[in-house]
Amino acid sequence: MVRITDVARRAGVSPSTVSYALSGKRPISAETRRRVEAAARELGYRPQAGAPAHGRPKVLAVAAPLRAGVHLPAMMRVTESVVTAARGYDHDVLLLTHEDGLTRVGDPAPADALLVMDIGLQDPRLPLLRSLNRPCVLLGLPADPHGLTCVDLDYRAAGEVCVHHLAGLGHRTVALVGSPPEVHLRRTASAHRLVEGFTATADHHGLASSVHPAEPAPGGAHHIADRLLREHPALTAVVVHNAPLLEPLITAFQQLGLRIPEDLSITAVCPDDPATVTSVTLPAAELGTRAVELLMAQLHGMPVPETTLLAPRLTERASTRHA
Repeated sequence: MVRITDVARRAGVSPSTVSYALSGKRPISAETRRRVEAAARELGYRPQAGAPAHGRPKVLAVAAPLRAGVHLPAMMRVTESVVTAARGYDHDVLLLTHEDGLTRVGDPAPADALLVMDIGLQDPRLPLLRSLNRPCVLLGLPADPHGLTCVDLDYRAAGEVCVHHLAGLGHRTVALVGSPPEVHLRRTASAHRLVEGFTATADHHGLASSVHPAEPAPGGAHHIADRLLREHPALTAVVVHNAPLLEPLITAFQQLGLRIPEDLSITAVCPDDPATVTSVTLPAAELGTRAVELLMAQLHGMPVPETTLLAPRLTERASTRHA
């Protein structure tokens, strides 16, 4: 994608001068304006792929498809932080919730930049995203991020830190109650990478481990808890990556006669911050803010890193103890 810095280099002026010449926000000499416009034409630079032209609405489009298995409260927390950060840059936010939402931001849709959520490892939207002539940030890390700008929690590291914590407490048999089955079938990057980190770290410590995708319906928590205990009688620790099931699952284990944490330690990766559960919390505010900062940097022709992964922070609380 041709950037404002490329036009500035061709015209022999600063990027800010290019912005002023194309937007009309400040007076620029006729000669300089002609030189900038000529450079922009030669390079195929389009103002909507950089700073919005004068009078054009400043809009960020957020593609957040409401798919089966998506935890809507977590998605909305991130979206809320995007809206808040965007307002600080004098931008509005257009929320696209349909599967075909990306086709609705094709020219001449009023969106200066695009944030895409719920990324799969081999996301079918990637070819289109690479071809768009406008700044774009993915909230998620596909298998091949080349040519894209991605930001996310480091989910592999989140799985690792949970298991490191439990192994350090002497637990030898651990289970992961994961995202819904349809999320795994879509090979959603966050769920896949967390399973990778969980499994690899359990193997590193010589722990017996198992992964159990689970429907988020709280009514099924008792069935899941009962099945885990029957299939893994030596189980002493569970990692939960399925926010709607967290509290119902704890209740179900207690109803089956287990004390938390005396008999079973519980760790979670979740969007909330439950006061009694050892957890890695999804940093929704930081993710949304960082995504908007990356988009704004692209809009002004500044270089940005290809991948930004936020380090997980595990907070130890009363739900875990020595085995």
